[in-house]
Amino acid sequence: MRVLIVEDEPRLAEALTQLLSEQKYSVDAVHNGRDALAYAASELYDVMILDVMIPEPDGFQVARQLRRDKNPIPILLLTARDELTDKVKGLDCGADDYMTKPFAPEELMARVRALSRRQGDVILEELSYGDLRLCLDTCVLCCGSRSVHLGFKEFEVLRLLMAHPRLILSKEELILRVWGADSGAEDNNVEAYISFLRKKFAYLGSQVRIGAVRRMGYRLEGET
Repeated sequence: MRVLIVEDEPRLAEALTQLLSEQKYSVDAVHNGRDALAYAASELYDVMILDVMIPEPDGFQVARQLRRDKNPIPILLLTARDELTDKVKGLDCGADDYMTKPFAPEELMARVRALSRRQGDVILEELSYGDLRLCLDTCVLCCGSRSVHLGFKEFEVLRLLMAHPRLILSKEELILRVWGADSGAEDNNVEAYISFLRKKFAYLGSQVRIGAVRRMGYRLEGET
């Protein structure tokens, strides 16, 4: 699991990185809002631990911008503020959970695990790209007045592509996220489901394409 830490206090950022790394998580740490948005847009993360009081944009603004960009990364706000109004503001900005400093490491880890289990299900009811809309509750893909139901793995592959439209997702990344590291799935499994999705796009008459980037992976193209 990959976690992005956004914390401007070097000691706390280092402590969080060590805590998560000891639990076998892959961790990146940044120290301001600009880098937080850049990393979140260019990489796949399971959870973001976001301090409110970071150099501009602050944590509230980062959370709000991520939701405007339809980035579904679960956000755990971590801050010294404990006023109710700040908690409400953070959640209204798009955060999924809220912890105040000081915190117990055990509770932090429990909240991170809980958020990672809920990824993709708590923020948006649907994802959209170009003329396509994907309903997260029903696995129905729509284009104009036409719609089609997706199978589970078709849905999971497309959900990742639509949730991270700026990324090129490799076959290895898709196997890890959709099938699991111990599944035994191979590249041809990914290729088969990409083919299924392309046929669904054609049936719907969508202008969106799933492009193949040589030796890198797949991404959505043709946004309108």
